[in-house]
Amino acid sequence: MTTRLDRLPVAVIGAGPVGLAAAAHLAGRGIPFTVLEAGDSAAAAVREWGHVRLFSPWRYNIDAAAARLLTDAGWVRPDDSRLPTGAQLADDYLQPLADLPALKQHVRYGARVVAVTRLGLDRLRSTGRAETPYLIRLADGGDVLARAVIDASGTWGTPNVLGASGIPAHGEAGAAAYVESALPDVLGRDRERFAGRRVLVVGAGHSAANTLLALAELAGQAPGTTVTWAIRAASPTRTYGGGSADALPARGALGSRLREHVESGAITVLTGFSVQAVTPGPDGVEVSDGTRTVTADRIVSATGFRPDHGIVSELRLDLDPIMGSTRALAPLIDPNEHSCGTVPPHGIDELTHPEAGYHAIGVKSYGRAPTFLLATGYEQARSVVAALAGDWEAARDVRLDLPETGVCSSNVPLDSDTIDGAGPGCCGTPAAAPEPAGISGGLVRTPLAVITGPSGTDQGGGCCN
Repeated sequence: MTTRLDRLPVAVIGAGPVGLAAAAHLAGRGIPFTVLEAGDSAAAAVREWGHVRLFSPWRYNIDAAAARLLTDAGWVRPDDSRLPTGAQLADDYLQPLADLPALKQHVRYGARVVAVTRLGLDRLRSTGRAETPYLIRLADGGDVLARAVIDASGTWGTPNVLGASGIPAHGEAGAAAYVESALPDVLGRDRERFAGRRVLVVGAGHSAANTLLALAELAGQAPGTTVTWAIRAASPTRTYGGGSADALPARGALGSRLREHVESGAITVLTGFSVQAVTPGPDGVEVSDGTRTVTADRIVSATGFRPDHGIVSELRLDLDPIMGSTRALAPLIDPNEHSCGTVPPHGIDELTHPEAGYHAIGVKSYGRAPTFLLATGYEQARSVVAALAGDWEAARDVRLDLPETGVCSSNVPLDSDTIDGAGPGCCGTPAAAPEPAGISGGLVRTPLAVITGPSGTDQGGGCCN
């Protein structure tokens, strides 16, 4: 007995900002859907870095379709000029969105996806794939059938390793008890793990900067707390940014504060340090680059994240061998060529795989590139849903018409007197770039938006982490 595709819902994996935006667009177009969220609430991953204040004000963190649904239900929109924390993003926007009648009955919590395939077909079988439902296997053994899959599962659960060669350093697995993932709440819930300890932070992006500044503050409060910063680069200059000359004041202020801590000796920086071995010992854990060794009590691995394509290994995907995105998207997001402010708008055409009906959107769509912006993810969701609705004109009319000042998130806390200000960010890129072929809207304006948590390779100093 066969199952007609048009009787099945679209499955959205992940109830984070981009997944819920996709749900809002699906609801707006009357397309049946189900959202599968591994956590017990909306934006579970965002809540893990809820203490972090975003660089982008509220007006750039809210999807347009989601805002329409919320406003119709009497939602009071947050002050567009304020900068939310991750917790505020979840509590004041994402959870209310997930709780709307149009979405709530379609959101399943505790639904961790472990595999996506075609019903009765493995990857080798070519006949009839496009007419065969997707089979989504859950961790509890349950199955979900779907006509299409929008994978917005993100990358938070798959951090990069400490090892500088892209694989774990010698001994890294055995030293896991000493290692913290990016963005621990140093001054809050995680304080006891760091107070009075020797802490090594590895990574050169803004997730590392956030943690370093918090640790420097903790060191002033808790005697015995020492902070060492290890980066692969020959200089921390890129992390410092432009200081007072930076076109983006908050990034300049952040870099200036970090530089001051390094120059005062509050933070010891090790440049040209590529982690090769991690060895637990009687006096803590030793981290070596093959020549130098530093001993610590705790290590914060702020080295970025990567996507997990394992759950879709039975699908026919055309992944770029370097970036891990679609091949069409890879040259548009390559961090060797682009910052987060110069990635052009893109949609269904750049996100399509040989496997009809499967699309990864959001930070997962970028593979290992650190140039993702939340506003870009919202545009991806809009374009993909329009294509699923058969509205190809709308699907291909991709654009980001935003103010000319380029802003992206650096996931760092700001001084209290800057929280209400507009215009902070981290990219420092030109306001507009020439329009690539096929992009609508005249000039491609620099996206003014925020990523949802760290997304890229912080060791490389990506601007959007």
